[in-house]
Amino acid sequence: HVQLVESGGGSVQVGGSLRLSCVASDDTIGRYCMGWFRQIPDKEREGVAGIESDGSTSYADSVKGRFTVSQDSAKNILYLQMNSLKPEDTAMYYCAADLPRRALGWVRLGVKIPGYGATYWGQGTQVTVS
Repeated sequence: HVQLVESGGGSVQVGGSLRLSCVASDDTIGRYCMGWFRQIPDKEREGVAGIESDGSTSYADSVKGRFTVSQDSAKNILYLQMNSLKPEDTAMYYCAADLPRRALGWVRLGVKIPGYGATYWGQGTQVTVS
């Protein structure tokens, strides 16, 4: 059973930066397709960025050029570097593992699918931009 623990969220001013981390159990990083998602109350969860086991990445248009997803297989950590943050980036951010490859297409196209087919989810970390 894979466990995912996110951290790095917090409050930041507009234009600021944060780096989210998702520590995974076992040899998860580099084995599965993984992603970052976000959700605000009463809204659907949306894809932010995804990364395949070979390192290929996909981004939602709303974050392209500002956010970077990366992974460190040796440390078993997934990262999301967020720069030039905007108020509309305020949300709870979740990492997910064992996504179907087509989920990265959904992220790229902005298609919202309940659960996105992910097998594992973390508990989330709050990001507030004001």
